[in-house]
Order: sequence, then C-alpha cells, then structure tokens
Amino acid sequence: MAHLPAAGPTSVRTTGDYYQWLIAWEACLILLRETTGRLHNPVRAVGVELDGVGNLDDVVLLRDVPPNTYTQVKYAVDAATPVNEEYLTKPSANGGPSILNKIARTWKGLTADGGIADLRLVTNRAADPADDLMAGRDARTGLLMPKAGVGGVRSDRGKARARWAQEAGLTEAELMDLLLVLRFDLALDIVRHEEKLRILMANIGLRDDQRALEEGAGWVAKMVREGRRELTLAMIEAAVAELGLTAGPARAVLSIATLKPDPLASDADHAIDWVDRFDGDSDYTKRRPLWPNTWAQLQADIEAAPGRLPAGTTAVTITGSIRLAPAFLVGTTFRMVTGTDLGTMQRGRIGSQLWSTNDPFDTALAPGVIEREIGQGDEVAVAIAVTTNPTEDVLEYLREQHLPVSKLIVLTPASDIPNDSSVPDSTAANALAVGIRDYLRRSTRRVRRMHLFLACPMGLALLLGNRWNRLCQTVVYEDIKTDAGYEPAFTVEA
Repeated sequence: MAHLPAAGPTSVRTTGDYYQWLIAWEACLILLRETTGRLHNPVRAVGVELDGVGNLDDVVLLRDVPPNTYTQVKYAVDAATPVNEEYLTKPSANGGPSILNKIARTWKGLTADGGIADLRLVTNRAADPADDLMAGRDARTGLLMPKAGVGGVRSDRGKARARWAQEAGLTEAELMDLLLVLRFDLALDIVRHEEKLRILMANIGLRDDQRALEEGAGWVAKMVREGRRELTLAMIEAAVAELGLTAGPARAVLSIATLKPDPLASDADHAIDWVDRFDGDSDYTKRRPLWPNTWAQLQADIEAAPGRLPAGTTAVTITGSIRLAPAFLVGTTFRMVTGTDLGTMQRGRIGSQLWSTNDPFDTALAPGVIEREIGQGDEVAVAIAVTTNPTEDVLEYLREQHLPVSKLIVLTPASDIPNDSSVPDSTAANALAVGIRDYLRRSTRRVRRMHLFLACPMGLALLLGNRWNRLCQTVVYEDIKTDAGYEPAFTVEA
C-alpha cells in the first residue's frame, strides 16, 4: 500500500470540516430515527454552528423539553495530543481561554436559569491513560464520573480536581456537577465513525454505502455554506428524497455487548450489556461468563429480546460485540420462520456491509465435507470451518471430554481453504448457510443431538442460526482458549 504524504494545512482543515459534518449528519440520522420511532421528546431540529450557545455550538440536538445536547468537535491529524489535563487546560494558540474554561463558561451560561444541558466533547484523540481524571473515564457513558469524585483532597485525583476547577473558574462542587453532564466521546476516528453512521443509515431504511454517507455529510456542508444553522425534519426528509437515499423500511436495533461497550447501545431499541459479566480484561480475553453469571442466563436474556422490541418489528439489526456461540443463538432466536429480516454489519473483502437474511442468492452453496470417525456414541459433532480449521482442536476436545458422538463432520467452503476471505459478502453467506443447513438435514435425520463448533465470520454464525430449523437438538460450543479448549454454551431446539 502506498503511503500518504504528510497532511498539509489545507488537508487538515478540510478533513476537520468533513469530520464535523459527519457528526452533524449523525445528529440528522438521530432526528430521523427518533421521529420514526415515535420516541417521547424526540430531537426536533439539529443546530450546526448555532448562534447563542457559546463554544459548544458545533452540533446541537434541540428538543422541545430539555436537556438539549451541545457538542464541541475537535479533529486532530495524528495522535500527538491525547486528551488529558494539559490538553484541556492549556491556553489556545492565540493565548485565549482553554478548552475546559470555554466549556465551563458555556455550561454556566446554558444553565444560569436553573435549566439542564447535556454536553459532549467529540474528538478522534484518545484518552491519556496516565491522566489522574481521564483514566477513570467510563467507556460505557463517556463520563469521568463517578471515579473523578473519588479520593480526598490530598489524593492525586483530589489535587487534579482542584487544578481543573481553578482553570475552569468553578468551585470543586460545580466542577463535579459539570463532569456529571460532560461526555468525552474519544478516539472516534473517521473510519470507525463512518462505519457507525452506515449502520444508522441502514437502520433508518437509507442506503448505507460510502457514497450515500458522503452525500449526507456533503448536504450538511452545503446547508452551512448557505447560512442555515438549524436543520429541521422537513429539510432533512427533503434532502433524503432529493439525494435518493431511501432504500427500504426502518429496522429495529438490538444491541448485544459481551466483549466491549457498544457505541450504538444508546440508539438501540433494546440493549443487552454483559461486558462486566464476562470474564477477562479485554475483548480478546472475554470468552465466557464470569461466575456467578452463566450461559443459561445469557441465553434467557437473548431469547427474551424479541419481546423487548417495538410491536410489529419485522426487520432487526444486531449491533455490539459478541462471539460466535451468542451470534448463532441470536440467529435461532429470530429464526426465518418468524418472518424477521435479521442483519448485522460484517467486514468483508470490500469493507463493512450489512449482511441481511433477506439478501437474495441464486443457488445454495454446498459445503465441502470431511468426516472423522470417533466411535464414542450415537450423537454427531459438526465443525463449521470457514475462517480457520478447528478440526484437530475439536477432535482433542471430543475425546478428552468423552462426548457420545459417532463422528465429526467438518464443513468448509466448497472450493476454498478456510481463511478470513472465504465468504466475501452477504449473498455468499446466505447461500453457504442454506447449503450447510440442507446438508445437515440430510445427514443427521436419525440423530437426536448435534454438537456444533463454529469457526466462521460472526455474520455467518448469525445467518446460519437464522436458518437452523428442522434439525435435531443442538448444543453450541464456545472456544474459550483454555486447557479445556471449548465449553458448551447453549442448547437449541431446532
């Protein structure tokens, strides 16, 4: 890959503008979603560089009943300036007030009459893990509280609070009140934010391709150039029609997070947050529930999800971070026989795409089949080997655990060695899911129980679960990366 040249002043300025227009387009999408979802007190208009709201005027979500959300957007060309005390409290380049001082003054002005306000600092800069207050930021909320308030006046946090309060021109009590409503949305780089916005666009029923996203952001820029500071529902709907962005019906959003917080959870119709209920310090090590939490409890939460979504839901997008066994269970929970169009964003050869169970294909894709004799019983083990080949690990587990299986059936892409690009897109994933299901229907007709091991894209696990009907009882295993290798996670009646 050719290296890009160092960014010049014009590049930095135009990229920073595009970053702000993306944040504003996100606000427009939130308005559309809250309006179509008939939420109580939805966003009624989006302010862009709105007059009269101080330094938090870049993007404003305006509601009939407070709090409104006031956002300051800060773009950086590199990672040289993390968000920490120095960044927030140093004077501006021309010697003016610091970022923290400007935010504090704006907050005091917005709340002078006893009102309330929701504040955001959005930037692609990351938090400084060595900073006394920033290190306590809650990744789920973006707030520094409650940890910022922990510790006495002589503690490192207490001393930092005093310095922040002095720079902000606030008492320490006022600073704590400010930190209760000031969200730090950090490390929000352009590529990751574009992916989030494409998910939002798909959920609203808009085109979710890169061109559509850039057209939406470009429309915001055009409105600003024309001096329009307040974007209404009627204006946004007219832009959607003019740009030809409409693609289909809106989708309900189900957020399920077990590995790391889901940035879309606050926009979801229902959210299942198990991040703190899974064992491990990072999303690479979180593979099983942390005792006393159990797989059975997670299964109950997932299987109850359809009843938590809006009545009449016919299309659902899954967001969040889950491993393969939970993804398969989500698919079986919204099985195709329920008439639900189930989808998720999946990275593929051409970037992230919405993989949907409604995406058409011409012919089912028959998998490659390898059988290994076990001879320990009359049940069957099945390994889906699409991204990697887990055969030897599964064989070792079956023998060590003395599972009552007669053989292991390994199913692979028909003409491909398992690798990360074996399934290029949603069409191929649906075709392969149907091919796998049809093969297992024929080959396991007389089997009473199947043991399923997955090594495939998360989206394929979801689509496969969605097609999993007219099969025997299935025990789904999760790769837990310990001496045991695998662990039974869920039992599905198919």
